Amino acid sequence: MTDDPAFQARKIIRGARSATLATQLDGQPFAGLVTPACAPDLAPLLWLSTLAEHTRQLMREPRCALLFAGAAAEANPQTAPRVTLTGIAERIEDPELKARWLARHPYAALYADFGDFALWRVKPAGAQMVGGFARAARLRVEDLRPDPAAVKAIAAAEAEIIAHVNKDHPDALAAIAQGLLGGGSGTWRLAAVDVDGLDLVLEETVLRLHFAVPAADPQAVRGELIRAAKEGRRNNTLSQ
Repeated sequence: MTDDPAFQARKIIRGARSATLATQLDGQPFAGLVTPACAPDLAPLLWLSTLAEHTRQLMREPRCALLFAGAAAEANPQTAPRVTLTGIAERIEDPELKARWLARHPYAALYADFGDFALWRVKPAGAQMVGGFARAARLRVEDLRPDPAAVKAIAAAEAEIIAHVNKDHPDALAAIAQGLLGGGSGTWRLAAVDVDGLDLVLEETVLRLHFAVPAADPQAVRGELIRAAKEGRRNNTLSQ
């Protein structure tokens, strides 16, 4: 598994179920909880209501920051890996990216079509990765972003990969979810794929499988699925 700070930062960003959004108005900072997903190129996606203070502030000043945090390794919260990403937020109309956000947050289907909600995308400008206590690294946006050619290749094949795996390999998904990611029993399905990993969904539960290394093409995604399924089956066998 690569220890490249950019790859580790992307794993934290893509795996986060929630994040802290920092905005400002007339010099006064404001922070609020948001539920992000990521576009294939890593740009954070937010489903925001105009009733929220942070949304109204973004409408006036689009410069913002997002804090993504992982789990602390010890009692000290400072041991938690985390990424602060700065960028420019913009409201967009994109049904595919909205579907991608909903795949990450299926419970939100209850309010996804409310008139006060809209999709926002944050264009990254840079980041700081903190791997734990006193372990920080600045990341330029060109270093943080995944390889554009790989992003394009996997995005073009994503729908076919999802359809094929969900139809022909539900056993592999179950092995990954239950034996590798700690999920429960049920019919798991593949919901999204990107260069850094994939999302598995069972009703309103979403689990993230991080790849050992970034995938360069669809064949590499296949290899990661095979590897993860084998490991999941082995773990299931050992636990019996």
